[in-house]
Amino acid sequence: MSVVDDATQVVAPVAVSPASAPPPPPPRRPRRMPRPAPQYAPLTPGQALARGILSLIAALALAFVFHLLVLSHVLHFAAQQQLSDTYRAQLAAGTAPVSEGDFNDVLLADGAPVGILDIPRLGVHEVIAEGTSSGVLAGGPGHRRDTVLPGQVGVSVVMGRAAAFGGPFGRLQSLQPGERFEVRTGQGLNTFEVLGVRYAGDPTPPAPTRGESRLILMTARGAPYVPTGIAYVDARLVDKGQPAGVRQTTPITLPPSHAALATDTTTVWALVFALQFLVAAEIAAVWAFRRVGAQKTWIVFVPILLLASVFVCDQLVRLLPNLL
Repeated sequence: MSVVDDATQVVAPVAVSPASAPPPPPPRRPRRMPRPAPQYAPLTPGQALARGILSLIAALALAFVFHLLVLSHVLHFAAQQQLSDTYRAQLAAGTAPVSEGDFNDVLLADGAPVGILDIPRLGVHEVIAEGTSSGVLAGGPGHRRDTVLPGQVGVSVVMGRAAAFGGPFGRLQSLQPGERFEVRTGQGLNTFEVLGVRYAGDPTPPAPTRGESRLILMTARGAPYVPTGIAYVDARLVDKGQPAGVRQTTPITLPPSHAALATDTTTVWALVFALQFLVAAEIAAVWAFRRVGAQKTWIVFVPILLLASVFVCDQLVRLLPNLL
């Protein structure tokens, strides 16, 4: 009989069934390395200059559209307020002009008030200024210098814009024959009756008879801000015409900028100076942005750049047709 030492007994390993074994962990996906940021080559001086010029042109284009569609109407309202105050004071003092010269026989300057036009059905209440250039018509309707004043014996011509700067004559073509409106001048209140609306190529009314006063209202024809021609509204004075004042301007001496749909190039020099001012302000703003920071630059230069843009846009608008 053999004796087996307990210490020397070997215990056989217990077999584990495959069903009870834990599943192996899923394989790990390799981490995606972040893509490096693209490296751009620095702009050359020529490219930087081109980018600055294009940015300036884009900003000017936006400012021009804003000036024409929005700011022009505000400027027209302010100009009418000033003209109204001046002319009513002249009417009260009895010094309102009744010819091309003022009370002291001094030739009226462009933009001087000479009458008040009222067309109730169209909601038109506008002070008429002397002259028909683009700059004058920005403030309201203008009287053509080579014609008599409204209400005087003869034919008077008054022009007005159709869309920009308040568009006082925008609905002028809706007037019907027989409708009446009024024009107040230094010689009193004049009532006119519409004869009809005509366009280029249409027959004109017969010449006024002796002692008769006629008035022609003119504006642009076509879509707003896209003039395609001229619309005429002929009217006659209901009562007897007033004596005509002395006219120093004739159709021959009338400046070309005062014709219908004409542009005003007499102030191109002002446009050049306005552009120089804008470019200088832009260069100063870029320098300040790099030296003193964005916050101080915005505070100082934004009003200056806006003012320079207004000057430039005001001169650019003068190069557009005066009946626009």
